[in-house]
Amino acid sequence: MLRVLGALLREDVAGLRTRSTPVERADGPWLRLPDPGREGGALLLPVTEDGFQSVYAARLPLLLREPDGAGLTGHDEVLDALAALADPADRDGFRAFAEECRQTLATMRLHRRTHDDVTRALTARHGTDPAGWTGLTGALAHDTLAARHDHPVYPTARGRAGLDERHLRAYAPEFHPRFALRWLVVPRRALTVTGTLPDLWPTPAALGLPHLDTGHLALPVHPLTLGEPLREALRATGLQAEAVLADRPYLDVVPTLSMRTVALTADPALHLKLPLATSTLGLRNRRTIKPGTLVDGAAGQRLLEAVTAREPRFRATVLHADETVHAHAGHELLAVLCRRWPDGLDGAAVVPLAALLSRAPGGRLVIDHLADRFYGGDPVALLDACLTLLLDWHTTLFAYGIALESHQQNTSLVLDGPPGRTRMRLLLKDNDGPRVHTARMRGALGADAPHPAAFADARVFGDDDRPVTDLFTTITVHLCAGAHAFGLARHGRAPLDRLLGLVRDRLAEAVERLGTAPGEPGAVLRAHVLDAPELPVKAMVTAGTLLTKERSGAADINKHYTTGPNYLRRAP
Repeated sequence: MLRVLGALLREDVAGLRTRSTPVERADGPWLRLPDPGREGGALLLPVTEDGFQSVYAARLPLLLREPDGAGLTGHDEVLDALAALADPADRDGFRAFAEECRQTLATMRLHRRTHDDVTRALTARHGTDPAGWTGLTGALAHDTLAARHDHPVYPTARGRAGLDERHLRAYAPEFHPRFALRWLVVPRRALTVTGTLPDLWPTPAALGLPHLDTGHLALPVHPLTLGEPLREALRATGLQAEAVLADRPYLDVVPTLSMRTVALTADPALHLKLPLATSTLGLRNRRTIKPGTLVDGAAGQRLLEAVTAREPRFRATVLHADETVHAHAGHELLAVLCRRWPDGLDGAAVVPLAALLSRAPGGRLVIDHLADRFYGGDPVALLDACLTLLLDWHTTLFAYGIALESHQQNTSLVLDGPPGRTRMRLLLKDNDGPRVHTARMRGALGADAPHPAAFADARVFGDDDRPVTDLFTTITVHLCAGAHAFGLARHGRAPLDRLLGLVRDRLAEAVERLGTAPGEPGAVLRAHVLDAPELPVKAMVTAGTLLTKERSGAADINKHYTTGPNYLRRAP
């Protein structure tokens, strides 16, 4: 509940941040939010200093109501009290968020109950030291640990709309299950296929439907999409009379951290991203796959290839998944992305940034194990190396007018080599949601610059730096850099000032390489990130669940912002 209240305070829900007044009590600072509907009424929130995306964080004893002094501690009563202060049009959003809280609490309790069983299964399969979980099979075990760790910002990230314990145990990454895919056989004319489907793609005959071998293709379907979601998709596309769901499951898979993406056990370098009829990180953040995002992912990949061709130092240090092969039948539940990982990862530890602060078997952090093997037992040295490469890459992209949605789930560290000669690389996926400053990109890439029409989403391109700096700050700075600095400090690995100084120094060095004369990319980043009095902060709860798009004004619920303190700014 502390994380929930902290998020609501950060996003200024019901005016918690801007309409409240500070009150000093014997136990520390409180915020008092008047309730105009009740004479003498108010809500009192005890707070403590935060600094990471918010000046304050909530603390115990949670929330008090004046004038009766009643304590509000459960998510239902807290959200009911705040909903009473919100616009009546938003009440449904508060009820939906209360359900998210219930789902998340149930999932967290399930995680606690199953911790020992899952740990034993992971160590039996992969070994006791996560630094030795190598290759793409080992990466799936790191995904399992990351799935049991909270999101740096979104407080109810472990909840998944509409899924119960049975679904989670069978299909969620935190349980490291294996299951077989189902397949829908559809007429070829109904499918748009880009690229060449993998060799192991089943024919209708292999699925027990030999009479459909001519004129039909198979499309994989996640077992959780079966039933009414699939029937509705077939009705919407007019395929209900022609598409046939094969009775025979085919190809065993393991879920990755994103859950809707699965790795083939027979070929772990091939991942299939499949739509799910559920939501995470907000009720409106559906895990389906709109056909346009498949186009944009491939276009984003080509854009990054054009940059890398001009920046050869990243060819060996920043690796990219191939996301050019995909298929869809014109519906967000009838689609698949075939993601192919690059070769040469078998002997390396492949760890998503989201797993670094996760608890490994035995109780230590994953980053501690990696530091023992690759950085002489110093997790700060590992973070330093990560920041150096990460910020060099993303600031270079910024000089081309590009920012990526490469958050801690979409970015992995690749570590190999003997102690003292460690090689660190980045491994990236999901390039479908960038923001691009059109003129800056064209000036940097010239004839190699893609036309905006190459992307399906018109929001990708813009005429100024703000959408690009906003995305750079909220993803690269907050989620990939700042969250790890604050997290390592919270775990006592180093003082916060030292860790934030590391982020600031590595970003400043990268910015300097871009040039800081007026109008140059480095000057823009210095002004909007390093020296800005405040930084943009994602308002994920507001845009994802509490408010409709019409009420929030969010053109993109994943890129809707408020503001927070700049923890990188040097004190005068």
